[in-house]
Amino acid sequence: MYRSNKYIYCQIIDDISGVTLAAASSQEESIKKDVNKSEQAKEVGKLIAERIKSKDITNVVFDRGGYLYHGRVKALADGARENGLKL
Repeated sequence: MYRSNKYIYCQIIDDISGVTLAAASSQEESIKKDVNKSEQAKEVGKLIAERIKSKDITNVVFDRGGYLYHGRVKALADGARENGLKL
């Protein structure tokens, strides 16, 4: 997970093989731009959960990248959990 001042990005990576399995960001066209950044982060969490569940993966480890667990970081995790991903 990476959070900039404007956007939020999320990737699911297989550490053993070093391959990115799924990725999502708030810059994608499917993410609404007229809502606040926390709502965008929640939508990114839902989107990444949908993409990884299509590969039959439900359990992942959430690396917040050194960011405090509140605000947009928490919203992304909550969005992923709401869509069935276990963090």
